[in-house]
Amino acid sequence: MTLDYRTAFEMAPIGLVLSRKRLIVDCNRQLVAMFGTVRERLIGQSFEVLYPSQAEFERTGERIVASLDAVGSEGYYADDRVMRRVGSGQMFWCHVSGRALDPTDPHAEGIWSFEDLSAKRRLKVELTAREREIAALLIEGQTSKLIGKRLAISPRTVDIYRARLMKKYAAATTPELVNKLLSA
Repeated sequence: MTLDYRTAFEMAPIGLVLSRKRLIVDCNRQLVAMFGTVRERLIGQSFEVLYPSQAEFERTGERIVASLDAVGSEGYYADDRVMRRVGSGQMFWCHVSGRALDPTDPHAEGIWSFEDLSAKRRLKVELTAREREIAALLIEGQTSKLIGKRLAISPRTVDIYRARLMKKYAAATTPELVNKLLSA
């Protein structure tokens, strides 16, 4: 086998996607396996097919643009989020990172990596879209004020969602909640 860039792309141990205007232009075998589908169901499709809901797809796109517009981002973005397997509809935690080829137009073209975190972090309880977003940001260690700013909601609203998460996970403190989210 000749080692070339195409072989490296296809055989990478993480899911890889080349995108244009939030459409999947190309993807590797690992991504197809991770999302439980076939390549033909992904190529030419919007990334929306990988999200639990259209609203989460849209909000994540807005966060990516805001983050890539930030000074010092150099066109790079990363986070942990809940994604949806295309084949089964099962939700799972995923680390997503990527780079815009043109930081001045973040969604024009990019390369994205997807790492399935479900072996380390399982979803044990049913969460709403907003609860999933807030849980992911709590895991990053963000405060209510920072989460509120990032999601364009009030810190008090963040606190209400945090309280709901604590009840669902039977956690008495935020550190205990984060620990349960990480070990879930």
